[in-house]
Amino acid sequence: MIFLETLKNNKLINQFLRYVVVGGLAFVVDFGTLFILTEYAHLYYLTSSAVSFILGLNVNYFLSKKFVFGSSRLKSVHVEYVAIIFISLTGLLLNQLLLWFITEKLGLFYLYSKLISAAIVLVYNFAIRKITVFD
Repeated sequence: MIFLETLKNNKLINQFLRYVVVGGLAFVVDFGTLFILTEYAHLYYLTSSAVSFILGLNVNYFLSKKFVFGSSRLKSVHVEYVAIIFISLTGLLLNQLLLWFITEKLGLFYLYSKLISAAIVLVYNFAIRKITVFD
């Protein structure tokens, strides 16, 4: 019981759990778009991944701002958005490198590779956003 109370009162854990839910919704957009663009539009999987990541990123940003993080450390919305774009671009680079490496070098199907890279990038994005942008 004390453990559950501690979890309820821990802002960081609550934020991370909400971020996982928001990230899950953004992932559905990202993963679904990746699949559709690759399988039906016949785009190269890394091209599809870049487009799908950006769509998922926007879903994640707006939902995170509304439901996960209470306030920004930055005083300007414009500066905040530029910071998020920079963080997201590094997340995109990490996503693309992991996706390429796991698919091409380890030989996994690109959708399985996406599952692994998405989990890693989720933790990265939360940590960097929490440290640099949001309270």
